[in-house]
Amino acid sequence: MELAWFLISFSLLATSSFAGNQEDEQGLNHSALHFTLHHVLGHGSPLTSRSPLSFSELLTRDQARVKHLSSRLTKNITSSVTENPFGSNLVSTPVNSDMSVGVGHYYVKVGLGTPPTYYPVIVDTGSSISWVQCKPCEVHCYQQVVPYFDPSASSTYKRLSCTTPECNSYDRGHCTPSNECSYETNYGDNSFTVGYLSQDSLSLTQSETLPGFVFGCGQNNSGSFGRSGGLFGLGGNKLSIVSQLSTKYGNGFSYCLPTVSGGSGGSLSIGRDSLTGPPYKFTPMLPIQQETGYYFLKLSAIVVAGRTLQGVSEADYNIPTVVTPTILDSGTTLTYLHPSVYAALRDEFKKILSSKHEALPSNSNACYQGSLKELSADVPEVRLVFEGEAELTLAQNILIDGSGGITCLAFETLGPNLAIVGYIQQQTYSVAYDVSNSRFGFAAGGCS
Repeated sequence: MELAWFLISFSLLATSSFAGNQEDEQGLNHSALHFTLHHVLGHGSPLTSRSPLSFSELLTRDQARVKHLSSRLTKNITSSVTENPFGSNLVSTPVNSDMSVGVGHYYVKVGLGTPPTYYPVIVDTGSSISWVQCKPCEVHCYQQVVPYFDPSASSTYKRLSCTTPECNSYDRGHCTPSNECSYETNYGDNSFTVGYLSQDSLSLTQSETLPGFVFGCGQNNSGSFGRSGGLFGLGGNKLSIVSQLSTKYGNGFSYCLPTVSGGSGGSLSIGRDSLTGPPYKFTPMLPIQQETGYYFLKLSAIVVAGRTLQGVSEADYNIPTVVTPTILDSGTTLTYLHPSVYAALRDEFKKILSSKHEALPSNSNACYQGSLKELSADVPEVRLVFEGEAELTLAQNILIDGSGGITCLAFETLGPNLAIVGYIQQQTYSVAYDVSNSRFGFAAGGCS
């Protein structure tokens, strides 16, 4: 009842409340922009209308995303639309949009258009293009908590033609019969967006704007975006919001991902000044694939209770069949490892926990009988060690509630072709993406 009342109030007051809170939640500071980062399942979040996903639902959706990332790396994705994405023959099969967000887990609030209208948008380091749902929703739009963006109400909006550099830089663009550039993006769990590549003024604060911001004006959108207004990509592609802001603020950003119970203690900062605060320990950023925009680093070792995993060589941590080994991703929930590394980690946990907690032998996901609270006291410290001096020391970011009195290891494997450090293992750390200097930084205790 409380959530229903909140959603009704939020919808009625959306524009004024978003505009009024901008100075409180984000502000310009020298060469960085600062945003409050919210978890979509956090207290009072309007972006989901149901309870959190069960572990099996989460795993199914997570694995779909991982397979999608793998397909992008191997360039094995086939287009889901024709050269005319808005033709009369296009058939849309909407995914159930009244579900928990599965594509991304964190959101910020930004303004778009002149005059600006404010929207909650998911942020995702595994995505490069930004988009919002747009009127007239030529094919399909899912329900969101604020009105759809209306291009006709903005004096600075324009669609981009197929001859523009922005259209040519987008590897999945198409041309409409009227020479307008369209875009399409799918996310692996049957979620997708299709629309027009466009430009408009982006309001980052009430006094700071980015003219000519390139984004997707979505006309056919469906999937697990909750009730957000769209998605903003933090990936390394030229069209990402980070790249578009880099000329003025510098090419880099940092964030601290809050836990679900952490409320609004998360943050996202874009710009060079965001990389100089906490005492970061750095690891090299491996070359970014412009086609995918993913961020890569090198995992060197995993240490459990002070002991490096036995029977695992350094080569096992690095995936030889991919251009670069490990993705750092804010949109994937769990951490995915090479099968031999995952098996060694799982077996080490069984040795440590077996005397007090019953492992479920038929479950391949390393799950145990008992609640998260019951198991937490017996869980050993885990360190993810990266090339250089950086590491993630995990104490609370190791297990995940599997529901029904079952708790599972927040690590998985999907085969030998991909490794990902997911968002659970990053939570409460300050994570710096120093793109200009090709390095990541990690600092503990980042969320206030």
